[in-house]
Amino acid sequence: MTTRSFPRRSALPRFAATLVLGCTLATAGLVPARANPLDSGPLADFINVFKTQAIPRETVAYAGKEKPGTIVISTSQRRLYYVLGRGEAIRYGVGVGRRGFSWSGTKTITGKKEWPAWRPPSQMLARRPDLPRYMAGGQDNPLGARAMYLGSSLYRIHGSNEPETMGAAVSSGCIRMTNKDVVDLYDRVRVGTKVIVKD
Repeated sequence: MTTRSFPRRSALPRFAATLVLGCTLATAGLVPARANPLDSGPLADFINVFKTQAIPRETVAYAGKEKPGTIVISTSQRRLYYVLGRGEAIRYGVGVGRRGFSWSGTKTITGKKEWPAWRPPSQMLARRPDLPRYMAGGQDNPLGARAMYLGSSLYRIHGSNEPETMGAAVSSGCIRMTNKDVVDLYDRVRVGTKVIVKD
């Protein structure tokens, strides 16, 4: 017969007192307040799994000759393909650069970040001086849940806090995905992945 051990009752009041004291000190500004766990991190990732998708992710037939693991982005279709091989790819709906900001070419993923902070580049600040100079990572951050950096360019494949822009040409050249989709892609790719952007 197995026995179960339970914490001593005397530990519970001490725990409650510590919790209340910690909250009081944080409110008084004596210790730093912790970030909301629903704003970024594993809980936020879990919540994003249940959000509806305007353009559902799906595995489709793919006739391209790229090697498995390659990312191919069609700006005209506003779709991103992650090549699986054997004539298949995973297709994601994306937002692309608006008129005057679209581009094409071949890049490599040179970095990956979860819930990245955002610092608008100087070119964007020149056009939009009202933007913040820095924004911590989280649900309200324009880079969303994940970012994959493309070479030495200013462009990224990143999540978005504007899922309604998927399938639209609205960005300054970055490739936007829903947070749900960008987490899925992020977990599949590695630094060094080839990214082909074409019309």
